[in-house]
Amino acid sequence: MISAKKILGLFLCIGVLVSSMSSFSFAAESSGDLPVPTATKEKLRKEIVGAATKNADREYIVGYRDIIYVEIYGEGSMAVGVEAPASSSAGEGDENTPSFLRGRGTGAEVRMDGRVSLRHIGDVYVVGMTLSQIADYLKELYSSIYENPSVTVTLVQGNSRQYTLMGQVKTPGLYHLDFPLTLVKAIAKAGGFNEWANNEVTVIRQDDHLVPHEEKKGSTDKKKDKGGQTFEFDYSDFLKGKHLEKNIIIQPGDVIVVH
Repeated sequence: MISAKKILGLFLCIGVLVSSMSSFSFAAESSGDLPVPTATKEKLRKEIVGAATKNADREYIVGYRDIIYVEIYGEGSMAVGVEAPASSSAGEGDENTPSFLRGRGTGAEVRMDGRVSLRHIGDVYVVGMTLSQIADYLKELYSSIYENPSVTVTLVQGNSRQYTLMGQVKTPGLYHLDFPLTLVKAIAKAGGFNEWANNEVTVIRQDDHLVPHEEKKGSTDKKKDKGGQTFEFDYSDFLKGKHLEKNIIIQPGDVIVVH
């Protein structure tokens, strides 16, 4: 027989594992510090997965209010000033909580001027750059201070990637896009349709200069309008297995209107 204490210990271990799996971060090391070149990695990956490589996620593009951690090997964190604690009880776990109330990790926040403040080199503009580009950029800047510095840049919290969900759902509001999300999952995340919904949804997508969008030529399920796009989705059709391709992946800046 397994004692109650062992069972409790097992559940606690599972809880810690699930919690660790739910958090994620992106990181990049300056290309000059990598023993295997990026080109070699991509060549081998294409040989192994073939055409599936085309569906690989784009590298994260840093935006305003993101939190990044910059470290030089042997020197530690390069963030200026007192860094915030790893988490905060205010707004923790609430997707509708403004980004400045979310639990934030140790790191430097990208200010509204697009810059982060770093030790020895001051303010550096990083908005619109990938983590790899930032790491390479900072390696060049810090080379005037350290001999052959090994720079690592990690995304601690992606506050810039957000979407808006409005209309006939139980919890409308502004949501953080922390992982790839389909339209149906975004609605479910907001508590699902309310009693007045008619199951029809419109997604309004405006061009975002920070995140490039791929366009499919000849597609019939999207319209261009003044530099943006609109997508129509019928949940009743989806339940019948019709037009499943309209359950699109949500992108930063999308406005979802549930009718």
